[in-house]
Amino acid sequence: MSAPTVARVEGIPFRLPLTSALAWGAHSALSAAEHVLVRVTLSDGTVGQAEATPRPTIYGETTASVLGILAQLEVGLSGTVITDEAGLNRVRNSVVNNHTARGALDMALHDARARAQGLTLFDTLLGPNTRVRPSFILGIAPPEEMLAEARRVVAAGVRCLKVKVGREHERDLRVIRELRAEFGPEVLLYADSNETLTPQSAPAALDAMREAGLMYVEEPLPARNLRARAELHAQGRLPIVADDSCFTPADLERELDFDTFDVLNVKTARNGFTDGLQMLRRAAAAGKRGMVGSQASTGLGTIHAALLSTRAEVTEPCELSFVLKLQDDLLTGGIGFRDGWLDVTSMRELAVDEVKLSRYRLS
Repeated sequence: MSAPTVARVEGIPFRLPLTSALAWGAHSALSAAEHVLVRVTLSDGTVGQAEATPRPTIYGETTASVLGILAQLEVGLSGTVITDEAGLNRVRNSVVNNHTARGALDMALHDARARAQGLTLFDTLLGPNTRVRPSFILGIAPPEEMLAEARRVVAAGVRCLKVKVGREHERDLRVIRELRAEFGPEVLLYADSNETLTPQSAPAALDAMREAGLMYVEEPLPARNLRARAELHAQGRLPIVADDSCFTPADLERELDFDTFDVLNVKTARNGFTDGLQMLRRAAAAGKRGMVGSQASTGLGTIHAALLSTRAEVTEPCELSFVLKLQDDLLTGGIGFRDGWLDVTSMRELAVDEVKLSRYRLS
């Protein structure tokens, strides 16, 4: 019996409210998770799903652009056998940029391929490290609000915080010191500068972050300042996480050539499984550590990120707890954290709840 082919690709926009806004970088903020559920339907009726997370200030994508590129790619994908991974990737990569649309499409195709064989992604992608240390993205807010949110997520079982910094250095350091005083060494801390420092201010800022007890800092300098980033990394002041500078496998090769980072942050929301796995393996081969990040993904995106987090190349805490910032989710059940860990296998039976999707869909 021949394998089924791709029959339909569709996007369903939805909106989930947050408990509070997420602010980062110089001026970016997110007040709700307005994402797109991407569905691939095969000729035998099998359906694969994933979550696209449009971020206009990061990738230039909007809900409308995600829907538009999915419609364009559907034409090329239609009729392609689901087991023809090379053929599917040729179509998916026939357009550039559109990172979250193409990443979600890749994951939905993986999901459909597994289900067509009577399997799930837990059967085809689960790696050896099924217990993963989750981190929580602590957005920029008044210090008392940041501390209150940190207490809430620590009480929920998370023991690692990624602290957004970059708008006011002294205030950032005060918050970090207060977090350290509040939780002690039990809670791991690192910072995400989102490219807000300068070559002149970065050395002292990284020294201060190290002295405050941070593990590493993500993207301290603008991605366009390649030589300055290489020089800062060579100084060895604080381990550097690559994120905005490594959107694609080609970006990763450039960063490895210039040796700009210590830890690679791969995001399934923009890289999918195909490129995400490739990038983690390439970075590990070059002696770099690996983590899996979140683009403020809701439950379905968290499941997919968690699956990639179980791979052997992933050595650091991963951003798998953004669901704690949602007032509700699309899943049939909740994602639980315990004593600083997430048991990825505990999510095996979770699925998109059609009633909830109907409630939160935008069109």
